This record gives sequence, C-alpha cells and structure tokens, in this order.
Amino acid sequence: PLLSDHPGEASVVVKHLESGVMFHFRANDPMPTASLIKLPVMAEAYRQAEAKMLSLDKMIALRAEDKVPGAGILTPHFSPGTSLSLRDLIRLMIAYSDNTATNLVVEQIGLANTSRTMETMGWSNTKLHSLVFRRDTSLFPERSREYGLGSTTAHEMIALLERLLRRELVSAAASESMLQHLLQCEDRATFPKYLPPSVRIAHKTGSVTGVRTDAGLILAPGSTIAICVLTRKNRERNDEVRDSGEWLCAQIAKTAYELLVPQSKSGEATTSLAIGASGVDVMRIQAALNAKLDPSPNLDVDGEFGPLTQAAVRRFQKEHQMEQSGIVTEATRKKLLPNP
Repeated sequence: PLLSDHPGEASVVVKHLESGVMFHFRANDPMPTASLIKLPVMAEAYRQAEAKMLSLDKMIALRAEDKVPGAGILTPHFSPGTSLSLRDLIRLMIAYSDNTATNLVVEQIGLANTSRTMETMGWSNTKLHSLVFRRDTSLFPERSREYGLGSTTAHEMIALLERLLRRELVSAAASESMLQHLLQCEDRATFPKYLPPSVRIAHKTGSVTGVRTDAGLILAPGSTIAICVLTRKNRERNDEVRDSGEWLCAQIAKTAYELLVPQSKSGEATTSLAIGASGVDVMRIQAALNAKLDPSPNLDVDGEFGPLTQAAVRRFQKEHQMEQSGIVTEATRKKLLPNP
C-alpha cells in the first residue's frame, strides 16, 4: 500500500538478515542514487588504502576552486588552505554528505575507479558518473542525463550492505571502519525518523529535486534489517507531506521494524541486550542493576552496554541461579524488570 500510494517511482528491498525474510519491488531497476553513491565511493577509498595505493592519513589542502555548493560544511565554514586527512574527508562525505569533501576524495581515488570496482564485484549498475556539481567531468554522459550523479539498483545496494555487515567488504578492519562512518550519518529525516531513539542505524542518504534515497542497516537488539529505498520523479502528496520520497523512506523503515523486530506491549523491541547495545532500554537495565544488586555496582546510567554493565548482569544472573552469560535475555529482563 505504501508503494502503490507513492506519487513517483520507487524501488525497494527489505531483508531481515537473521531469518532471510525479504521483500522486494522493482529491485533490479536502475535508479538515481543522488548522494547515496558516496557509499560506494567510500568502499573504493578503503579498497585502495588496503592495497597500499594511498594512505587515509594523507593530508589534503582545500583550495577555493574545490568548493562546490549543496550539502556539507566545508564550503560555507572552512577557509582555503585548510588541510584535512583523507580519512576525515570520508567522514565528512558520509556524516554530512559533504559535496566538496566528496570531490576531494574522488580526485584521490580516481573518478573511474569506483564504477570499475563495483562492476568487478558484480554490481554493474552501481556507477559514479562525475564529480559532484561537475557534470562536465561525466564518464557516462547518457547515464548522467538519465540518473544524475550516480546510479544503482536496490538489490546491488543490499548486496553491498550484506558484505559490509559480514566484514567482507574490502577487509574486516575496513568494513568495521566503514560501518562506523555510516553510524554517524546526520540525516534523520528518512529511515531513523519514526524509529525508537535506541535503535542504531548505519546508513547513507541521497537527495536532489524529485529524488530521495536511503540504504542502510537497522541494528536492533537481536535483529538486523537491511533496507534500500530508491525513489525518483517524486511529486508532492496531497496530505501536507513536505517530501513524498522522504516520507516513503521513513514509513518503510518504520513498517519493517514493527513487522520484523519482536515488540513488547509498549512497542519496544524485546530481544536480548549485550555488549554494544545502547539506548533507553539499556538505561532501564542499568538503573535496575544499581537498585537490585547489593553492593550496588554504581553503573553510569548512560545507555551504553559495556564491560561494567556486562559484569553486573553476570552478578545478577549468578544470584538468581541463571546462566551467567552477561546477556540480558527475556528471562533476565523479567527478573530485573518484573513490571516494565
């Protein structure tokens, strides 16, 4: 229903990675990426760094002529002559979708190489066409006219994300670094919009007139959902929604989360919590551990599940003759929070 009601074209894949359950719609249709193409650009930069073709520590000076308009912070806030490492430029490219940073990264890795590597990996529709706001540099003029900055399919983006999650995109260390970059994405108007604040999302978005895209991983406790939504030729809806493509991305993520992550009566995920989890649910666990253990572990109720929280969970489990896993299972949760 969300797709049939959308005033524009859309391509979607939703995949629950633990069960393999998947929904797809026009998933092999080439579509515009807008700034989503910066995710493959990041992968190519890390591939070259892994191959010792370049260094992520290389310092790159910003020139006046490098500045381009649109998304980001370098153009309005940084002076020519500022030097940043290639790693920091990648951070800006992903977190703020910085167009100037993107062009600086692409100039280091070579404009043609992102598309070549994607094709080598079996993703022939995933192409970076040109520098940002530099159509004159296009290597694929026809595709540039059809799709703009870049192109891909929903299936190809999901395949890339799955390899990233398995720590197989370039290498385990590179995959972990890229995942951390995606977790810092500042755009909260699409997939994150209607999800609980405790749910982590590693994603990259894209937006130009008539186009809104997002692809990423919803990292809920015990469940991982890979989602890609690509839209184009979007028109305004009749119900005061500002951006129909943005609204569709947000609604699909919300629907997928509610369908695929087990929920309690309060609507919150009821799956296990372990090291790496964060959010309000972890804060409740920490507060309960402080109250119920004697002596109190005096945990910081900060919502970050680290080694001290794990040790306190094990103490609690030992006192209640439970398996001392350090993981907050449903059985542990019911003992800690009998009336959540």
